[in-house]
Amino acid sequence: MKKIFLAMAVLFQLGSAYAQNKSGLLTQYYAVKDALVKGNSATASAAATAFVKAAGEAAGDKAIEAAKAKLVADAEQIAATRDLAKQREQFKQLSADMYALAKSTKLSDEPVYQQYCPMKKAGWLSGSKDIKNPYYGNQMLTCGKVADTIE
Repeated sequence: MKKIFLAMAVLFQLGSAYAQNKSGLLTQYYAVKDALVKGNSATASAAATAFVKAAGEAAGDKAIEAAKAKLVADAEQIAATRDLAKQREQFKQLSADMYALAKSTKLSDEPVYQQYCPMKKAGWLSGSKDIKNPYYGNQMLTCGKVADTIE
């Protein structure tokens, strides 16, 4: 009986760690987005570095494994510069790749909203329906719309 409980505890821990890895990837993506919304290039760079680390820890899901190289390359380019315009430009590709991943695997128990800026012709993911545009920050903070909801 003790062996059964031990085995179940181990499986629970593995499942919990797996879920945290997936949600950690999304959490770090949101941190990059939020830094860009605020126009803070240093924080965006640090968040992108944390995203790369989270991607390295996320394993087991075929969709994540398939997308990992592209996601890491996108985030590394954001992390490598303090130029806010370049970070925002690279964020377009990171967002497109994250959207594709979110459509192919469940990253969160909460809804994930794909939002779209018609001025930039680019999307991003958010945990909230409220529009906070990472491409323009305070200049056009609420420019955009919810284009898709991933349950």
